[in-house]
Parts: sequence; C-alpha cells; structure tokens
Amino acid sequence: MNIKHFSLQLSVFHGRTVPEEGVIVGYGAIIEAYKLAVPIPVKLTFISKKKRQYENLEWKVFPSRYLPEENLYKQITFALKYEGVDLLVFKKLFEVISSVEIEEIIQQENLGQYSRRIWFLYEWLMETKLNIPDLKTGNLVPVIDEKIQYAIDGISSPRHKVINNLPGNQDFCPLIRKTEKLEKYIASNIRQEKSNYLNRVHKDILQRASSFLLLKDSKASFSIEGENPRNNRAARWGIAIGQAGKNELSIAELNRLQQLVIENDRFVKMGIRSQQGFIGDRDRATQEPIPDHVSAKHEDLEKLMDGWLQTQKVLTESRMDPVLVAAKIAFGFVFIHPLVDGNGRLHRYIIHHVLSKTGYTEQEIIFPISASILTHIKDYAKSLESYSHPILNFIEWKPSKNNNVEILNDTIDYYRYFDATAQAEFLFQCVNDTLVNIIPEEVEYLKKYDAFKQFIDNKHEMPDNMISLIIGFLEQGNGNLSERSRKKEFSALTQKEVEEIEAKFKEIFDL
Repeated sequence: MNIKHFSLQLSVFHGRTVPEEGVIVGYGAIIEAYKLAVPIPVKLTFISKKKRQYENLEWKVFPSRYLPEENLYKQITFALKYEGVDLLVFKKLFEVISSVEIEEIIQQENLGQYSRRIWFLYEWLMETKLNIPDLKTGNLVPVIDEKIQYAIDGISSPRHKVINNLPGNQDFCPLIRKTEKLEKYIASNIRQEKSNYLNRVHKDILQRASSFLLLKDSKASFSIEGENPRNNRAARWGIAIGQAGKNELSIAELNRLQQLVIENDRFVKMGIRSQQGFIGDRDRATQEPIPDHVSAKHEDLEKLMDGWLQTQKVLTESRMDPVLVAAKIAFGFVFIHPLVDGNGRLHRYIIHHVLSKTGYTEQEIIFPISASILTHIKDYAKSLESYSHPILNFIEWKPSKNNNVEILNDTIDYYRYFDATAQAEFLFQCVNDTLVNIIPEEVEYLKKYDAFKQFIDNKHEMPDNMISLIIGFLEQGNGNLSERSRKKEFSALTQKEVEEIEAKFKEIFDL
C-alpha cells in the first residue's frame, strides 16, 4: 500500500509536537495510514531533514539516509529494526489487511529475517496458517531483538526459521523496552546488595524487622486503597504476604486471597467478575460512570486469566529479571481487574509472590513494596494512568441500567498486549527504595531501640511494657516527656532521672 502522505510536513502528530522538520516513520506511520485503533507508542521514530541522530523521551530521530521506502513492508521492517515489536499494532494491522497482502509482503524477501518475523507474528497473533510452504533453509533469528526489548530464551519455530522468544502467549504478552534507567537498575544488582547488607545484621534484629515490615506493608496496601483496617485484619493480610510464593497462583488461590482481603463480603460478589467494571467517579446528578479505567470485559476474563496464569508460570521459571517479571504480571493483573473488589491489594501481593517465587527475596525478609508505593503514590498513579488513559480513547461504552459501563466493542487485545516499560521502571524504583531507605531505617531503628532499652534496664530495671511506653512518649515529644506523662505514667522517676533519660534518648536516636 502506498503511504506517500507520510511525507507531509507535520508540526504536531497526535497531540505531540514533532522535534524538527521531517517525517514520521515506522509504527507511527503505519498507525496513521491504516487509522489503527491503538494508543500511539511512547516513543516514535522520526526522519529529520538534518544530518543528526539523537533520542529523547518521545522521539528517536534519524538522519534522512535512514528514510524507508513508501510501502508497508519497508515501514514494518524499519519499525522492527529500530522500535522493536509492538504486538498491539501488529494485531490491529493484521485485522484490517488481507492474508493475500501479507503473503505478498512476506514473499518480497521470503528468506529475509524481517519477512520471517512478520510471517511468524501473523500466524501467532491470528492463530491461522498462511498459504506459504515451510522454510527449508536459513539460520534461526529471534522474534524479539534483545538490543531493544527484554525476552526469554524461547523455542524454535522450524516453519519460519525463527526463535519465538516472546515473553508470553497469545492471550497475555506485555513487552518491556530496554531503557537506560532499567539497564542501570539491573546492572546495579540490587538483590545482591540487599543480601550483603542483611548478612551483616544480627538474626534477632532481622526477624523483628521482618515482622514489623510485613505489618507495615500490609497497612500501607490498605492505605493505598483509602482504607484504615483494624490491626488484626492488617496482621492477617501481613501473614499472607509473608507466605507469598509458597502456593502456586491459580483462580482458586486468587479467590482464597480475596477472602482474606475482603472482611465483609455481604455487598461484594466474590471471585472472578460476571459483570463489567470500571474505576473512577460517578456524575453526582445522574450517577452515570466517569471512568478513569475500564476493566476488561467479563466475557474475556476466562481467556485473559488463563493466558495470564500461563505467562506467569513461564516467566517465573525464565532468565528474565524478576523485577521485570513482577511488573508484567502484577500490573497486567490490575489492568485486567478480574475481581469486583480487592484487585489493588492482590496486585501488590502478586509482586511479592513473583519476587519470592523467583528467589529474589531471600533471608525471610520481604521488600515492603506497598510501603514504598505509598511514599511515591503520585508516581504510582502516573504508572497506572500511563496505561489506562490512552486506551480509554479506544473503548466504546455507554452507561448500563445499573450505572455500570456497557462495553460496545472488542477490547481484549488492549489487556493482552501493552508496553509495561513505565510500570517496570516504577517498580524498580520502589525495590531500590526499600533497600536504600525502608529496610535499613527499620534495622537501624531496632538497633537504637535495643541500645536505649539496655540503658533503661541497667539504670532503672523497668518492665518491657513500660520501656515500650516511654519510648513511644519520647518519640512523640521529639525526645522529651510531657508534663502529663511524667505525672501519670512515670511519676516514680525523679526530675534528674527524667533529664538523664531524655538526654540518652536524644543521643542514641540522633535528635
């Protein structure tokens, strides 16, 4: 198909200002040519009229000598070479062009690596076989270029002479682009740093820190949802988090976990949804939905969740970095939103599950991810919205009779094939935060607590419950006991003893 209209001079492309005078190519060109119902990729490729090559957050700019020919095959080839694989674009493209046209494209260079990758992707995504004989010769080429995106080892496809290293299956396969930020996190070997640090911590302190961090993470997960649970409920969920990775994920396991999260199920239908769903507000006057996120259609959940579970199992046993796996699986779950309630807390539990299952969390101490997410709640919201808001433009819906959403078009592919790069970067940020800040702060606090307790034991022989009480009051008073607490709880102490205790507390806790 001729796409010469892409040679038009543009100043703005889908709300995005072009970097300079030039031409949109690759996936951007294909989306525009075929009016594909897909979000614009996070990063677009652009041919500049100037002899410069550079990259920023939105554009990958090439000089004019890179300009591909004005035909679909060359545009796809350029996209695969410089942008990687975009499964959603390919799926929507294959739905609007004929199999005959695809066969003609492939046979232009039937032994070429890009032709073979296009051929494989068509048959894989469309689950059909083209009228092309199996290849008899040719070296195997990977479907995913690992210089651009993260992949697994994969298996060979003799028919196409390719290695299917896609990190998922037809029903669930998000992809993650290699970025400078992700490569730095992976190269820093956060897991080994954590192990080295914890090896230097006394076992008793480690066990106490672990118990506190489990409860802290549980409470934070509820706080993210705007809830303030009773201590026993938070403790119960903390125990579940501590056991993450021990049970295989399944629909039955998700149902069990939901039962632990939802204390009162009188108003919630438990288990996988049998109705549509959305996240957002309602119009005050009409109560009609105002969605920020539309959940996957309930009719698609069986297929999506089966694909999600299979992908989770494959990836947790693969060589892919565990934090990348956790991002794909956990955020994929919350985007699908398979339950009526409890999705957010289970989504964060799944992060723990994957990190535990892959051996990332060692020495029986978790990464308190929810505590870090709560600290970075605005970044968390951005990572969710970076997925949810773009796809809203392609989900057709109307209010249902019960003021839910009634979805009018086919939406399953938006939950199968998405770019999880932003979510992976955010999750690595949180994992790093727990290592650099949250875990060391708790360990150091316990060391100081023990030092102060030993001082009180030696000087005043207070019972443990009173030591805990006095520490609580000193923390509230920034190292000083209030007049009320002196008279009521610690009247046995002299003025000199109080001053000595306050001074020691400030010394130990660096106040």
